[in-house]
Amino acid sequence: MEPRISVVTLGVTDLDRQCAFYEAMGWPAPRRPDGEVAFFQAGGMVLALWTGVEGRGAPGLELAYNVRAAAEVAPVLDAAAAAGGSVVRPAALAEWGGTSGAFADPEGYVWEVAHNPEWPIGEDGSVTM
Repeated sequence: MEPRISVVTLGVTDLDRQCAFYEAMGWPAPRRPDGEVAFFQAGGMVLALWTGVEGRGAPGLELAYNVRAAAEVAPVLDAAAAAGGSVVRPAALAEWGGTSGAFADPEGYVWEVAHNPEWPIGEDGSVTM
């Protein structure tokens, strides 16, 4: 097994609301083969939103989105709030040497937004640890 993640699936209760949120955040329109699931291309991965898991997410799950500069953290959090999410942790310096904050999407899934000066981001969005 290669060390990578291909798909992250989030259980949702309102697929249209979730799709509208991610599109408002700047993600391209998803593929929606039916009324229960939507697939977003996310770099080399896929983010799936599926009503078939009855909205039950894994406890303690936090997704992460890394940015190229510390000054980019707060604007992403602001965009999430404007799109219908909520900021759960404002941008701040982190004890590990970067800048971090977090937002929750309308279903409550938490995304950390971080700049880690030790993890460069490639042109394709890939992170190198």
